[in-house]
Amino acid sequence: MHSSDDLIQETQARANAMAVYAKTKIFYISIWFWLILGVECFIGGSNHVLPIKTGGSVTIPCHYDEENPLQKKYWHSDITPSNIYTNTTEENLSVIDHPDQSLFTVTMRNLQYKDTGGYSCAVETEGLSTFNYDLHLKVQPAPDVSVESSSVSGHEGGDVSVRCFYTSGYQNQPKQWCRYKDQSCYTVGRTDTSQNPSVQISDDGRRSFTVLMTGLRLSDSGWYFCSAGEAMNPVHLTVSEAKQVNEATDNQRDSSKELLTVWLPVSAALLQLLILVGVIFTWRWKQRTKQDKHQNIEKNDSRTIDPIYCEPEDPVKCNIYINDECSNDPVKDKTYSTIGDAPVSAAKPPAGALIYSLVAPH
Repeated sequence: MHSSDDLIQETQARANAMAVYAKTKIFYISIWFWLILGVECFIGGSNHVLPIKTGGSVTIPCHYDEENPLQKKYWHSDITPSNIYTNTTEENLSVIDHPDQSLFTVTMRNLQYKDTGGYSCAVETEGLSTFNYDLHLKVQPAPDVSVESSSVSGHEGGDVSVRCFYTSGYQNQPKQWCRYKDQSCYTVGRTDTSQNPSVQISDDGRRSFTVLMTGLRLSDSGWYFCSAGEAMNPVHLTVSEAKQVNEATDNQRDSSKELLTVWLPVSAALLQLLILVGVIFTWRWKQRTKQDKHQNIEKNDSRTIDPIYCEPEDPVKCNIYINDECSNDPVKDKTYSTIGDAPVSAAKPPAGALIYSLVAPH
């Protein structure tokens, strides 16, 4: 039967063995990346500084061993100190587990200067805690290192670029683009033959550098960070399948076709209606014009008179009008009218004689 001292020593020895195993594993992974891919690696996490703007937010990924997905995971704060286990959401802090990705994310919001300090990603197995990732959060008005966008996306076979900014104090510090999961890094200034050709880093020397990833693969999805010296800032990359892009393009094309199918008949009907209204308006306008002209003619006709002249020598000069009666005419039931124009050479009638024309009643 073991005493309590023996149990403590055994537990401590097991923890030391696990720590040595973890460091050895990281060391060999680093050597493998350096020999095969020509990629640098960060060893250890004590030098990671995460500068965040006052009032800003940040999401930090914490990877854990895929072989033990059921172990407890938590976010440890050296300031409080406190442990916040996964699937916990508070006002300015969320710790969410993503077992399908073998990581949990920590989102800190509305950061203030009082939040500056040390933090760790920890995994608890059989009562023993292992700190997989340590960093120092630094809240400041102007962050030493920042990114243009903390989330970027691209499609399989395509390209994506990330722009990282740094202050003047880090101008001569090494610039790197690293992956969280294995801490593999690509560095500005190395030759193309020693780096993965799909990653290119260019420093403009004016407080920013650009990372260009070409020929994206689905496996490139994940969390990265750009760094200048010990200061770094996280970026999440999402790579989607190429066919999804084609499907999106096809969907847009189909939507355009549907719009054309609906709007072309509607537009044609509206155009026909406008033409019909124009024809009706023109016809009614012409009819109205003809009607007004006819009414004017009738008005003028009603005022037209055909006088019958009495002989100039007649002492009583009187004009006899069609359908009118002369007040001095003794013959009341007769209608008088001039018939045609008298020939110029015709003899004048005797003096005092009147010319009468009798029109039979209709």
